[in-house]
This record gives sequence, structure tokens and C-alpha cells, in this order.
Amino acid sequence: MCGIAGDWDFQARRSEGDTLARLRQMAGAIAHRGPDGDGFWCDPARGIGLAHRRLAIVDLSPAGAQPMASVTGRYTLVFNGEIYNHASLRSAVDDLQPTAWRGHSDTEALLAAIECWGLEGALQRSVGMFAIALWDAQDEALYLVRDRAGEKPLYYAQNSAGLAFASELPALRASSRLSGQVDVQALASLLRNGYIAGGLSIEAGARQVPPGEWLRIARNGTLSAHRYWSPPAMAQANDASDAELLDALEHLLEDAIGLQLMADVPVGAFLSGGIDSSLIAALGQKRANGRLRTFTIGFDEAAYNEAPHAAAVARHLGTEHSAVQVSGRDALDLVPRLAAIYGEPFADPSALPTALLMQAARRHVTVALSGDAGDELFAGYARYQQYPASYSTTRRLPGPLRRALPGLLGHGRGPLLDRLGRGLGRPQLGDRLHKALPLLGADSFPEFAQAFASLWRDPAELLLAPVASLAPGYGRMADDGTALGRADAMSRHDVLDYLPQDILVKVDRAAMAVSLETRTPLLDHRIVEFALGLPIERKLRAGPGGLQGKWPLRALLSRHVPDDIINRPKQGFTAPIGPWLRGELKDWAEGLLFERRTEELGLFRGAVLREHWQQHQSGRRDWSRKLWPVLMFLQWQAGRP
Repeated sequence: MCGIAGDWDFQARRSEGDTLARLRQMAGAIAHRGPDGDGFWCDPARGIGLAHRRLAIVDLSPAGAQPMASVTGRYTLVFNGEIYNHASLRSAVDDLQPTAWRGHSDTEALLAAIECWGLEGALQRSVGMFAIALWDAQDEALYLVRDRAGEKPLYYAQNSAGLAFASELPALRASSRLSGQVDVQALASLLRNGYIAGGLSIEAGARQVPPGEWLRIARNGTLSAHRYWSPPAMAQANDASDAELLDALEHLLEDAIGLQLMADVPVGAFLSGGIDSSLIAALGQKRANGRLRTFTIGFDEAAYNEAPHAAAVARHLGTEHSAVQVSGRDALDLVPRLAAIYGEPFADPSALPTALLMQAARRHVTVALSGDAGDELFAGYARYQQYPASYSTTRRLPGPLRRALPGLLGHGRGPLLDRLGRGLGRPQLGDRLHKALPLLGADSFPEFAQAFASLWRDPAELLLAPVASLAPGYGRMADDGTALGRADAMSRHDVLDYLPQDILVKVDRAAMAVSLETRTPLLDHRIVEFALGLPIERKLRAGPGGLQGKWPLRALLSRHVPDDIINRPKQGFTAPIGPWLRGELKDWAEGLLFERRTEELGLFRGAVLREHWQQHQSGRRDWSRKLWPVLMFLQWQAGRP
């Protein structure tokens, strides 16, 4: 796990000294991703330079340092991530051409694989997470590659003079390839989702390499995109028995976890006491040499505290468990630092406890296994059942009435629903009805799903510039007209959009801010293919209280942990943003929302912001989900160079 950066001046107008100085600036901006050293390489005659910040995980010696050249000298590479099966790659290379290896790093194995089979052939054979920049001196071409699931970030920006790339935006800003303007479509995505979707970046001109793709940049600046992996687009017929299915999944998971325990530094696992992390810990303990280290954080607030559940699982498994108690004050103190941690606006409130968890784990290990991706791959979120059911309910109303009701009842600001809620003795009912009414106007299930999930359902309500109405991810969502089919479509949408652009961003930046490598066994591409190939009926099964998601993971965990330890209501891993904005964070928020600089940006409708803030402060509405992405953007903007 490291940080990478580079710059290519197509006209080769910079001296070697100028190129290296620029590379040092870029690498310095992401020093937290690699505190164990740095490395630089450039070819002044061609204008290309590569930079690397090292977090030493495999082969801690200088033989594992980057940038690294291939044996023939044709390729030079910088690489962030891990090739978990690098030992088998070495064996395969040796079978073809016995090699005098310089060390035992996965970087060297990857380069040798590229020499043997070419870039795409090496990628097809690799199991891992990675962001790669590869310079081909023979063809004078630069290749930028991102792993299949999008675990590792890779941004790039191109103008007429050249191209720069980096693991994080602050390094890209140091390249001088950006205009310094805000991408308003990306800002609209942040307001709608709480994260920036569609491969966009808040910096105009910056983009992300899509998961499962590699880009080729030629000497003349021509860029071409190539996809080397795609997840299954639909489920396959599967007549395996339940026991056979679970055996197959357990074999895949054990193999993935065994590979991901590979490191020359201490490795542990996060443990919340939930299904996914408990399963990873159980199989990790089975494959570990000795007791596996596990960690959790405990919160003072009981509603957010999973520490007792994690401790019960740890006792059963026999892991070496550590629990770190944190308070609301710890999270509050972290809020002003979020923009620096993420390098771009990011508004998932669970970023706060996630960052605290990473800090706690880093005190003990350099690598930690995570249970992320179980909900997306195996249909675990409650919304996979809620959204289709709610959509079917709304379709019972005649279309003209359904579309007219929001306006008739004044869903935005009218008092009618507030009076209704108070009259029924349920003042929060009015607030909920205000938020639900706009769903009636959706003309398709993808529109309905986007509206249901959105923070600002229509970012144009707040933004002065025009924005697209339907996000690209939802535009691709299929609808076969059935509840189960819609649940499957939502799950696939989340694997392609929500997972890489929210969950994996949240974990990567929070972990790398404290120089911790996180690994996600469930995102081994063989497990992704297995999960997305399963019919939805084999993921959603009848359970206590109705359908339950993640049946394969639940059933597999039952082989290792008693049900009475695991069966409990799912707890949210988030933070109480709403009350904080009325209390401890009020002054901080007002300072961002209503300072002159915010008005001078010319991006927001000031009257709309003020109205939402006043309604939130009065308690009439809980607008925290809408205000938080605005605040995260303004916090980022305030710290922008």
C-alpha cells in the first residue's frame, strides 16, 4: 500500500531538475500514504516522471522500493496496492523463463508478469487490489490501471501540454494540470449522494480511472480506454444444493483470506460483531499462524456501541482482541480535519467512526482485513426490500393524482402536514411525510430509487448552475417489474457505484491518513463473480420477521459462530449529525454556511441554505442529511490552496 504520482510533459520542455522538483511536490502531498520512504524516476528526453511514497508491507528491503524497472529496462512502474498471488506469478514466470529475482516483492513479480504476458495478460492472472502507472519506453506510452473493484484510487488530469496522475487529489493539484475550478456536476453528485459518483472529481478537469479498466496515453496525448474485467451482468442458473453452495463459498473465502494474510508486517482484522466482519475474523483465525489480532472501537453512546458484541465473537473465536473506547468528543474533534483526510468533499457521516477505527487499529498493526462489501454483494441492506415494496405501494394511486399530490400538499415548506402530525400526537410524522411525498412523482423505479436514496433529491433546488436530473448509475439500473428483480438491480448498482465511490473511498482515505493498509477479502474478484452469479433468491431468504438478506454469509457464519452470539438487530455505524448541528457544531457550521466567501463562490442559492438552516435549528425539520454535504464541500473549499 503506497501513494503514486507522475507527470508527463508531452513536449519534454522541463529540465531533469524541474521535473524532479515537481514530482517531489506531488509526492509530498500524499506522504501519509507512504511514510517509509520515497522514490523518483524521470526520463527528461521524453518528459516523463514517476513518484512513489512507500508503506513497506512485502519485502521491506531496498529490493522492494519503487519506481522499479523491469529486467529488460522496457518498463518502469509505480504501483499502489497488493498482488496477493505474487508467489504463484513468480512460479509461472520461472516455468517459462527461469529468473534471477532481486527480492521477493509483489512489484517485481508484477513487472516480470508484464514482461512475460503483456499488461492485459498479467492483469488477468493477478489477484489483488492495485492502482498502477506503467511507462513503456519502447512504445513511448503510459498506462494507468485500476483494480477490478475500485479498491485503490487513481486520478488523472490532462491538458494540451501534458498529463498528470496521482492517488489523491492534493497530489494532482501540485502538478499544475488543473484549472482550479469546481466541477459543478460533481458538486451536484455530492449533494445528491453524499459522495461524488460517475468517475467525476470535484476538481474540474480531473477524472478517475474506472474500476476494471486501463488507459493508454500515447506520445501525442491520445487517450484510449480498455476494459479488462467486468462483473457478471446477470445471475446464472445454479442448481447446487445449499450445502454445496456454502462449501464453494467457504473455499473461495478461505483462499482469499489466506492470500490476504500475506505480509512482512503485523496483520489483523476489524471486528464489529456483525455478520461480515465476524465471518472474516473466523476464517482469518482459522488460517492465521497463531492468534489473529482483532479490533473494535466502543462508543460512549449505547446506540452506536458495538464493542460488547465484538468482544463476545472474539472470545468464541479466541482472537487477540483490542477495544478502544472513544467519545462523541473524539468524533467532534475530528470534524474540522475531514477535508484534509479525504482530500475532497466526502459526506458519509460514517467517515467519522471509520477514521477513529483506523486510528485505533494502527496502534497495533500495519495491515487490517475488513468485512466490507457483504451487504452489496449478497443483498444485505434493508433498502433492497423497502424500496421495491414502497414503489409498488405508490403505483396503486392514479398517475395524475400521484404526481399532483406533492404540490397540492406543499411538500417543500407548507404547514399542512406539520399540523397533521401534531394533531395525531406525532410531530415527527409531518417531517417524514414531507420527505416521502416527492417520491410519488417518480415515473420509473430507477427514478424512485434515486429519489429515495438522495440527500438533495433535486440539487438544482440549491445550485445556481444547471445539473443532470438522473445520475448515470441509476440510468443503467434494470427493472423487470418484480420486487426481487428490483432488489437484484439495486444490489448490482451498489456494487458498481456506491461501493467503489462511497464505501471504498471512505475506508481507503481514512486508513491511509494514518498509514494503515486495509484489505477486503470479499472483493477478491472470484468472490465478486460468485456472488453476482447467484440468483437473488439464494441471497434473500425467509427469516424471523420476513425476508433476510445475505443468506449465504449468515449460513456460513453459523458453521463457525453460534447463532445466539450473532443474531441481533443491525446497528448503524454513523454519527448523530443532526443534534450536533444544533449544539456542539452550530458555530462551526454557521461560520461556513454564511460567511462572505460562501456567497462569493456563486454556487448556492443563499435563501435556500438559510431556510434549511433555520428550519433545522427550530427543530421543525431534520435537514442534517442535506446540510452535511454542503458543509463538507465548504470545509474542503476553505482549506483549498
